[in-house]
Amino acid sequence: MTQDPHAVADIPALEALYGAVHPRSHIKETPGLTPAYRAWIEAAPFFAIATSGPGGLDCSPRGDLPGQVFAVEDPETLLIPDRRGNNRLDTLRNIVADPRLALLFLVPGVPECVRINGRGIVTTDPALLERFAVQGNLPATVLRVAIDSVYFQCARAIIRAKLWEPATAPAVPTAGAMTKDAAADFDAATYDAELRERQGRTLY
Repeated sequence: MTQDPHAVADIPALEALYGAVHPRSHIKETPGLTPAYRAWIEAAPFFAIATSGPGGLDCSPRGDLPGQVFAVEDPETLLIPDRRGNNRLDTLRNIVADPRLALLFLVPGVPECVRINGRGIVTTDPALLERFAVQGNLPATVLRVAIDSVYFQCARAIIRAKLWEPATAPAVPTAGAMTKDAAADFDAATYDAELRERQGRTLY
């Protein structure tokens, strides 16, 4: 990494660049799900999960219908099924090595988001797998999350991004094009042509 003479090298120097923390930023943090926090996240069909392990960091998306994407076992515990994916297992490998994790929940159209920090274990408990069956398909594992802290993030980032404002999707490289940039002999055209049908057929 290039050396930066303006790099902030310690916490006091960092804090000096910003104003004091507003008291509301602390009082909104709770050690578990309050009724309001529970109602909020149970409306969320999407969240990102961040983990850290010997192989490095990972931040992965999780999405499904409310009630299928995760479940609240109690105010201190979440249950998250691991649906079909690419089998890289970056998130789960990290959690097996280091249980610490962070979750960021989004509700379409709502400018706030909710953050949860906690610790996870990967389980194959048959009752939990059955609980998350969809179309007769069971998840391979379920992640049980012990919640350490919950708090909502103010709306500024989503407002600045205009994330939920109606817009036409921008033209971006396709999944096949991104893969071909990493592997020159990859058949991007065939991959892209078959992608939507294959995704619909293999969601669960």
